[in-house]
Amino acid sequence: MQKIICIGHAAYDITLPIEDYPIENTKVRIKPGVECGGGAAANAAYLLSKWGMDTSFLGVVGHDLYGERIKKEFEQVGTNIDYLETSDTFHTSTSYILANSRNGSRTIIVSRDKNTYIQNRQFDFQPTAILVDGEEPEVSKYLLEKYPECISVIDAGNLKPGIVELCPYVKYLVCSKDFAEEYTKTRITNLDTLRIAYQKLKEEFHNTIVITLGANGSFTEMNGNLVIVPTLTIENPVDSTAAGDIFHGAFTYFICNGYSLYDTLRYSNIAGALSVKELGGKNSMPELRKVLEIGEELA
Repeated sequence: MQKIICIGHAAYDITLPIEDYPIENTKVRIKPGVECGGGAAANAAYLLSKWGMDTSFLGVVGHDLYGERIKKEFEQVGTNIDYLETSDTFHTSTSYILANSRNGSRTIIVSRDKNTYIQNRQFDFQPTAILVDGEEPEVSKYLLEKYPECISVIDAGNLKPGIVELCPYVKYLVCSKDFAEEYTKTRITNLDTLRIAYQKLKEEFHNTIVITLGANGSFTEMNGNLVIVPTLTIENPVDSTAAGDIFHGAFTYFICNGYSLYDTLRYSNIAGALSVKELGGKNSMPELRKVLEIGEELA
C-alpha cells in the first residue's frame, strides 16, 4: 500500500462564528463555536487518512491538553503518529478563528510561543509521497533529498523562508495566489498577470507549478497550454478555514492514485469548495465518495 508522509505544523483551532467583525471594547454574543486540531500539513494528513491512505504525520505538539486532543483525533482516523513528537518545553500552537457567516471569510489569530522543530531523523519507512508545509524545513529537506523518487508536494500558502527553501526540492509546487504575487512581485489582476507570475515561478523552480485561486479554481500548465481549472460555486459559504489544506490533501491523494493533473485539480477544487459549507477545519472535510460523485456529474 502507498505510504504518505505529511510534515509540518499541528495546531489546535478554536473557530467562532460571527456575523460582523467585532468592534473594540464591546461584547459580542455568538452561537457555539467549534474546536478541533488544525495546521496545514496536519489537516492534509487527517484528510488522507479519512480517505483510506496509509498516512503518517511528522510534527511537534506540547505536553498539554491541546496536544493530547490532536493526537487523539489522529488516532481516531487512523493516522500514524509514531513520529509526532511531544515537547515538554513547548505549548501546542493555538489558532483563534473568527468565521464571518455572511461571506465565509475567516480571520486567524495564531498563538505560538516559539519555534520547536522535530528532533528525530530515524524513520523506518519507505514513503510513496511526501507533503510538506514549510514549517519543518530541516527534516522536510532531509526526507525530500533522501527519497527524490517520491511524489512530493509543497503547500506554499505564504512567503516564508522555510517554504521558499523547500520549493526547489518538490515535484509539485502548489502555491496560493498570495505566495505567487509576493514571490514574483507581480500583482495578479487578470489572466495576463497570472501567466506572468506563473512563468516566473516556472523559470525559478523548474517543477510542476499550480497556483490556487480560491473561488476561481486553480491554474497550471498542461500539454504546453496554461489553463484555469474551474471549481464549484458555493452559495452562502460558512467558513473557508482549512479549504486550502483540504485542497492540498486531496491533490496528494489523486496524484498518488494515478489521476491526470487535470482531474487531480478538478477533484481537489471540489473538495476544497465543499469544505466551506461547514464551520471548522476537520468538521468540513468532505467524504471521498461525495467528491467523486460530484466530479462525475460535472464531467
